[in-house]
Amino acid sequence: MPILFFLSALVAGFANPFQSGANAELNKHLNQPVLTGLFVYTSGLAGLLLTQFFLRRALPAPSTLAAIPPWAWLGGLISLIPTLIGLTVAQRMGSAVFTGASITAALVTSVLLDQFGLVGFRQHSASPARIAGCALMIAGLWLIARF
Repeated sequence: MPILFFLSALVAGFANPFQSGANAELNKHLNQPVLTGLFVYTSGLAGLLLTQFFLRRALPAPSTLAAIPPWAWLGGLISLIPTLIGLTVAQRMGSAVFTGASITAALVTSVLLDQFGLVGFRQHSASPARIAGCALMIAGLWLIARF
């Protein structure tokens, strides 16, 4: 795995608690999770459009778009779930517990997706070491939430 990929994943992980906190703070002032989500996604869309403008990447051909499996278009819709949950409970739970629970659930789900090669991922067996890693994450989350 190229080191740049790993570092990029770390940056995404570092950004996650800041995103949750900023979104939850916005919701605290607006007190309307759906409207807050609309503002969050509007600012994200503006950022993506600006990035596209500077990168000047060509748009995909219609044949490329037509070949994409229908379920692959659901990522944005699915992202509403963690966004709305983060808006409403992150500050109540605290950053460590909320982020720990989110990451632990994501890791366990990821091991299952890898095990069965679902949603486009290559198959990677749920080895005893991977299962132990998940168990350690669950134990770590319990420690963070408990103490």
